[in-house]
Amino acid sequence: MADLAASERGRFITFEGGEGAGKSTQIRVLAAALEQAGKAVCLTREPGGSDGAEQIRELLVTGDPDRWDAMTELLLLYAARRDHVRRLIEPALEKGTWVLCDRFADSTMAYQGYGHGLDRGKIAALHKIVLGDLKPDLTIILDLNPEAGLARTRVSDEAARRGAEDRFERMKLAFHQRMREGFREIADGEPDRVALVDAAGDAESVSLMIATLVNSRLGAL
Repeated sequence: MADLAASERGRFITFEGGEGAGKSTQIRVLAAALEQAGKAVCLTREPGGSDGAEQIRELLVTGDPDRWDAMTELLLLYAARRDHVRRLIEPALEKGTWVLCDRFADSTMAYQGYGHGLDRGKIAALHKIVLGDLKPDLTIILDLNPEAGLARTRVSDEAARRGAEDRFERMKLAFHQRMREGFREIADGEPDRVALVDAAGDAESVSLMIATLVNSRLGAL
Protein backbone atom coordinates (compact mmCIF):
# COMPACT_ATOMS: atom_id res chain seq x y z
CA MET A 1 0.00 0.00 0.00
CA ALA A 2 2.86 2.39 0.76
CA ASP A 3 4.34 1.90 -2.73
CA LEU A 4 0.95 2.54 -4.33
CA ALA A 5 0.44 5.73 -2.33
CA ALA A 6 3.90 6.97 -3.24
CA SER A 7 3.16 6.53 -6.95
CA GLU A 8 -0.06 8.54 -6.89
CA ARG A 9 -0.12 12.05 -8.32
CA GLY A 10 0.07 14.78 -5.70
CA ARG A 11 -2.61 17.38 -5.11
CA PHE A 12 -2.37 21.01 -6.16
CA ILE A 13 -3.78 23.59 -3.71
CA THR A 14 -3.67 27.32 -4.36
CA PHE A 15 -4.24 30.22 -1.98
CA GLU A 16 -5.76 33.42 -3.34
CA GLY A 17 -7.03 36.72 -2.00
CA GLY A 18 -6.33 40.42 -1.78
CA GLU A 19 -3.38 42.13 -0.17
CA GLY A 20 -3.09 41.48 3.56
CA ALA A 21 -5.58 38.59 3.61
CA GLY A 22 -3.10 36.27 5.36
CA LYS A 23 -2.17 33.89 2.56
CA SER A 24 1.49 33.58 3.54
CA THR A 25 0.59 32.70 7.12
CA GLN A 26 -2.17 30.25 6.28
CA ILE A 27 -0.26 28.39 3.58
CA ARG A 28 2.55 27.68 6.04
CA VAL A 29 0.11 26.43 8.67
CA LEU A 30 -1.55 24.08 6.18
CA ALA A 31 1.83 22.83 4.94
CA ALA A 32 2.83 21.91 8.48
CA ALA A 33 -0.46 20.09 9.07
CA LEU A 34 -0.13 18.12 5.84
CA GLU A 35 3.45 17.15 6.64
CA GLN A 36 2.33 15.99 10.09
CA ALA A 37 -0.29 13.86 8.32
CA GLY A 38 2.48 12.19 6.32
CA LYS A 39 2.26 14.12 3.04
CA ALA A 40 5.27 15.31 1.06
CA VAL A 41 4.69 19.05 0.59
CA CYS A 42 6.20 21.67 -1.70
CA LEU A 43 5.56 25.34 -0.85
CA THR A 44 5.84 27.81 -3.71
CA ARG A 45 4.54 31.19 -4.87
CA GLU A 46 3.58 33.32 -7.84
CA PRO A 47 4.81 35.26 -9.55
CA GLY A 48 7.96 33.22 -9.03
CA GLY A 49 8.66 29.70 -7.83
CA SER A 50 11.35 28.80 -10.37
CA ASP A 51 14.59 30.59 -11.16
CA GLY A 52 13.28 32.13 -14.39
CA ALA A 53 9.93 33.04 -12.86
CA GLU A 54 11.62 34.74 -9.91
CA GLN A 55 13.50 36.97 -12.32
CA ILE A 56 10.20 37.96 -13.94
CA ARG A 57 8.70 38.52 -10.48
CA GLU A 58 11.21 41.30 -9.91
CA LEU A 59 9.81 43.10 -12.95
CA LEU A 60 6.21 42.73 -11.80
CA VAL A 61 6.20 43.53 -8.10
CA THR A 62 8.64 46.43 -7.91
CA GLY A 63 8.56 49.94 -9.30
CA ASP A 64 5.79 52.40 -10.02
CA PRO A 65 2.19 51.10 -10.22
CA ASP A 66 2.07 52.40 -13.81
CA ARG A 67 5.28 50.64 -14.81
CA TRP A 68 3.42 48.19 -17.07
CA ASP A 69 0.04 48.25 -18.76
CA ALA A 70 -2.40 45.43 -18.05
CA MET A 71 -1.59 43.41 -21.18
CA THR A 72 2.14 43.52 -20.52
CA GLU A 73 1.51 42.34 -16.95
CA LEU A 74 -0.61 39.48 -18.28
CA LEU A 75 2.07 38.29 -20.70
CA LEU A 76 4.81 38.55 -18.09
CA LEU A 77 2.72 36.59 -15.61
CA TYR A 78 2.05 33.76 -18.03
CA ALA A 79 5.67 33.59 -19.12
CA ALA A 80 6.61 33.19 -15.45
CA ARG A 81 3.76 30.73 -14.84
CA ARG A 82 4.74 28.43 -17.69
CA ASP A 83 8.31 28.19 -16.43
CA HIS A 84 7.06 27.62 -12.88
CA VAL A 85 4.70 24.83 -13.93
CA ARG A 86 7.22 23.09 -16.20
CA ARG A 87 10.15 23.22 -13.84
CA LEU A 88 8.58 22.87 -10.39
CA ILE A 89 4.83 22.25 -10.14
CA GLU A 90 4.33 19.41 -12.62
CA PRO A 91 7.49 17.47 -11.62
CA ALA A 92 6.49 17.70 -7.96
CA LEU A 93 2.92 16.52 -8.62
CA GLU A 94 4.20 13.62 -10.71
CA LYS A 95 6.33 12.49 -7.75
CA GLY A 96 3.29 12.47 -5.49
CA THR A 97 4.12 15.72 -3.69
CA TRP A 98 1.33 18.03 -2.58
CA VAL A 99 2.03 21.47 -4.04
CA LEU A 100 0.78 24.52 -2.13
CA CYS A 101 1.06 27.73 -4.13
CA ASP A 102 0.65 31.30 -2.87
CA ARG A 103 -1.32 32.72 -5.84
CA PHE A 104 -1.91 31.17 -9.26
CA ALA A 105 -4.12 31.80 -12.30
CA ASP A 106 -7.14 33.07 -10.33
CA SER A 107 -5.05 36.01 -9.16
CA THR A 108 -4.33 36.89 -12.77
CA MET A 109 -8.03 36.79 -13.60
CA ALA A 110 -8.88 38.90 -10.54
CA TYR A 111 -6.06 41.42 -10.91
CA GLN A 112 -5.78 41.83 -14.67
CA GLY A 113 -9.33 40.82 -15.63
CA TYR A 114 -11.40 42.49 -12.93
CA GLY A 115 -8.94 44.99 -11.48
CA HIS A 116 -7.55 46.29 -14.77
CA GLY A 117 -10.50 45.41 -16.97
CA LEU A 118 -8.82 43.14 -19.52
CA ASP A 119 -11.11 40.88 -21.55
CA ARG A 120 -11.63 37.86 -19.30
CA GLY A 121 -12.31 35.54 -22.22
CA LYS A 122 -8.92 36.41 -23.68
CA ILE A 123 -7.23 35.71 -20.33
CA ALA A 124 -8.90 32.28 -20.21
CA ALA A 125 -7.84 31.62 -23.81
CA LEU A 126 -4.23 32.51 -22.99
CA HIS A 127 -4.32 30.14 -20.01
CA LYS A 128 -5.47 27.35 -22.33
CA ILE A 129 -2.67 28.07 -24.80
CA VAL A 130 0.04 28.23 -22.14
CA LEU A 131 -1.05 25.56 -19.64
CA GLY A 132 -3.76 23.49 -21.32
CA ASP A 133 -6.29 22.09 -18.85
CA LEU A 134 -4.14 22.46 -15.73
CA LYS A 135 -6.17 23.68 -12.76
CA PRO A 136 -5.69 23.35 -9.00
CA ASP A 137 -7.48 20.53 -7.21
CA LEU A 138 -8.58 23.09 -4.63
CA THR A 139 -8.38 26.87 -4.51
CA ILE A 140 -8.85 28.67 -1.19
CA ILE A 141 -9.74 32.34 -1.52
CA LEU A 142 -9.20 34.34 1.67
CA ASP A 143 -11.85 37.04 1.55
CA LEU A 144 -11.21 40.33 3.33
CA ASN A 145 -12.36 43.92 2.97
CA PRO A 146 -9.62 45.65 0.90
CA GLU A 147 -9.32 48.56 3.32
CA ALA A 148 -8.66 46.17 6.20
CA GLY A 149 -6.23 44.13 4.13
CA LEU A 150 -4.22 47.13 2.98
CA ALA A 151 -4.10 48.39 6.56
CA ARG A 152 -2.61 45.05 7.60
CA THR A 153 0.14 45.33 4.98
CA ARG A 154 1.09 48.77 6.22
CA VAL A 155 1.68 47.65 9.79
CA SER A 156 3.04 44.13 9.33
CA ASP A 157 6.69 43.23 9.80
CA GLU A 158 6.41 41.05 6.70
CA ALA A 159 5.62 44.10 4.58
CA ALA A 160 8.73 45.79 5.91
CA ARG A 161 10.84 42.74 5.01
CA ARG A 162 9.46 42.70 1.48
CA GLY A 163 10.80 46.21 1.02
CA ALA A 164 10.12 47.37 -2.50
CA GLU A 165 7.75 44.50 -3.44
CA ASP A 166 4.70 46.70 -3.04
CA ARG A 167 3.77 47.72 -6.56
CA PHE A 168 0.29 46.16 -6.46
CA GLU A 169 -0.36 47.30 -2.90
CA ARG A 170 0.10 50.91 -4.04
CA MET A 171 -2.64 50.70 -6.66
CA LYS A 172 -5.82 52.64 -5.93
CA LEU A 173 -8.44 51.30 -3.51
CA ALA A 174 -11.00 51.01 -6.32
CA PHE A 175 -8.67 48.55 -8.07
CA HIS A 176 -8.55 46.35 -4.96
CA GLN A 177 -12.32 46.52 -4.57
CA ARG A 178 -12.83 45.35 -8.16
CA MET A 179 -10.34 42.60 -7.56
CA ARG A 180 -12.23 41.39 -4.49
CA GLU A 181 -15.46 41.22 -6.46
CA GLY A 182 -13.58 39.26 -9.10
CA PHE A 183 -12.44 36.67 -6.58
CA ARG A 184 -15.99 36.34 -5.30
CA GLU A 185 -17.36 35.81 -8.81
CA ILE A 186 -14.68 33.19 -9.48
CA ALA A 187 -15.74 31.35 -6.30
CA ASP A 188 -19.41 31.52 -7.28
CA GLY A 189 -18.64 30.24 -10.77
CA GLU A 190 -16.57 27.19 -9.75
CA PRO A 191 -17.83 25.97 -6.37
CA ASP A 192 -16.45 22.46 -6.85
CA ARG A 193 -12.89 23.79 -7.12
CA VAL A 194 -12.96 27.11 -5.26
CA ALA A 195 -13.87 27.84 -1.64
CA LEU A 196 -14.29 31.32 -0.17
CA VAL A 197 -13.01 31.64 3.41
CA ASP A 198 -13.74 34.65 5.62
CA ALA A 199 -10.30 36.00 6.55
CA ALA A 200 -11.50 38.72 8.95
CA GLY A 201 -11.13 36.59 12.07
CA ASP A 202 -8.01 35.68 14.04
CA ALA A 203 -5.39 33.53 12.33
CA GLU A 204 -6.12 30.40 14.40
CA SER A 205 -9.82 30.45 13.53
CA VAL A 206 -9.04 30.87 9.84
CA SER A 207 -6.53 28.00 10.01
CA LEU A 208 -9.17 25.73 11.53
CA MET A 209 -11.65 26.59 8.78
CA ILE A 210 -9.04 25.82 6.14
CA ALA A 211 -8.04 22.50 7.72
CA THR A 212 -11.70 21.43 7.89
CA LEU A 213 -12.19 22.46 4.28
CA VAL A 214 -9.10 20.62 2.99
CA ASN A 215 -10.05 17.50 4.88
CA SER A 216 -13.64 17.51 3.61
CA ARG A 217 -12.64 18.19 -0.01
CA LEU A 218 -9.46 16.11 -0.31
CA GLY A 219 -9.46 13.82 2.75
CA ALA A 220 -5.97 14.93 3.64
CA LEU A 221 -5.92 15.51 7.40
